Amino acid sequence: MARLQIFLAALWWGSLTTVGFMVVPMLFVHLETLAIAGQMAAKLFSAQTWLALTCGILLLLAAKRENLDQAHTPSPWVVAGMLLALLIELAVKPHIMVRDNMALWHNLGSAFYVLQWLCAGKVLWARCSVSLKPAVAAGPAQND
Repeated sequence: MARLQIFLAALWWGSLTTVGFMVVPMLFVHLETLAIAGQMAAKLFSAQTWLALTCGILLLLAAKRENLDQAHTPSPWVVAGMLLALLIELAVKPHIMVRDNMALWHNLGSAFYVLQWLCAGKVLWARCSVSLKPAVAAGPAQND
């Protein structure tokens, strides 16, 4: 179950990193017009939202099943990241799509995206540190 949680957290954080910090900026550099790049970016961010929500739900279910102690539960960070993803999709994106006060909504969406990225990173970091503690405490692994 711990490996599944690490995989889900890594998928969430890695996809946020790839889409938001690599792919979308490249769209605006390489596509013919800003309008085409913007439309494609909107589709990618929507897909990212659904991936974030799927990973978040599965992380919450896995943590509940594993019954983690309160000190190591990723739940508040998962829920915060999921809420940020929903805010981007349902509150920010519609304003950007109709070009309503672009500077405000784009900056707000970017801030929410970075905060979601930090939440997913915190979940990944916490999950990895919990999983690594028993291995470190037990000493070097033996080859069977």
